[in-house]
Amino acid sequence: MTHEAAGVPTTRNDEDRQDNDRPDAPRPVPEAEDAPGAQDAPGTPDASGGADAAAGEADGPEDDRPRPEARLARAVQVAEQALIEFEIAVETFRVEVENFSRLHHQKLGPMYTRLDELDALIAEARAARTGDPEDERKAREARAVVMPMPGVEELFHDWMDTDGLSPEAAAMLTEQAVRPPKRVRPSEEARKLYRELARKAHPDLAQDEPERQRRDEFIARVNAAYGRGDVDLLKELVAEWAAGPVQPLTPLSESEELYARLEWLSRRKELLTVLAKELEDGAIGSMLRMAPDDPDQLLEDIAEQLLGEVSRREAELAEMVQ
Repeated sequence: MTHEAAGVPTTRNDEDRQDNDRPDAPRPVPEAEDAPGAQDAPGTPDASGGADAAAGEADGPEDDRPRPEARLARAVQVAEQALIEFEIAVETFRVEVENFSRLHHQKLGPMYTRLDELDALIAEARAARTGDPEDERKAREARAVVMPMPGVEELFHDWMDTDGLSPEAAAMLTEQAVRPPKRVRPSEEARKLYRELARKAHPDLAQDEPERQRRDEFIARVNAAYGRGDVDLLKELVAEWAAGPVQPLTPLSESEELYARLEWLSRRKELLTVLAKELEDGAIGSMLRMAPDDPDQLLEDIAEQLLGEVSRREAELAEMVQ
């Protein structure tokens, strides 16, 4: 049985020996031209990179290899999933900060307000006792810290005039019809611009349905601007119509779309990172990091400390006013 019959590739010495035994055997081919036999042997290195070519053949046809777009799409998918998880984590922490802030305000807010009031009373008592201008200045600053309840005017802002609620606000609160705005008489320039636009952009001049729809929408904007007598907007509409319809953007290739998606994901992650840092570095976030497993107990501890401060200040004030 020969080597070839056993399924083992024939060696060069065997080939040379068989060829030399034949009377019509050609002369041996030079090494460089003898490459096909060597290239057919997997993993055989040669100067032209035969091993790489053989490895490529072992992997299958070129059409079966993953396309670069497929690998890029996979990267986008992984980045999207990572961003989703990051967004969930940031939003979860934001909700925790918001809830803790609400509880902090409800439970400790009155104590902070009481402390500010006591500080103002102590400063005022000290200033009254000493008469020192510096103590009087500090008393005024301490009193300014105690925020008074806003007045009605501050709450309603421009909803009120000298006679009370403005007519529009009163109508809304009493569910009456709001008076229509005063009629505007368009200027001659506005009428001229309107006529120019109506002649050029009238829907009846459309050649097809999409063009008619575009003109209908444009003329509606023209009519609204003319009804308000807005000359500047009419001029802008004249320039817009002269520029023509907005040309559709050139469609992106698959690779361009994927790269654009990756870029957007990267920018989104940067924004979320900034938001997460702001939450963590804020007063409430810093407090949450002190007791992530039991924030309620942290509130209790702070409340106890504040109660102690309130007691000390009340005692100090009592001594000063005796």
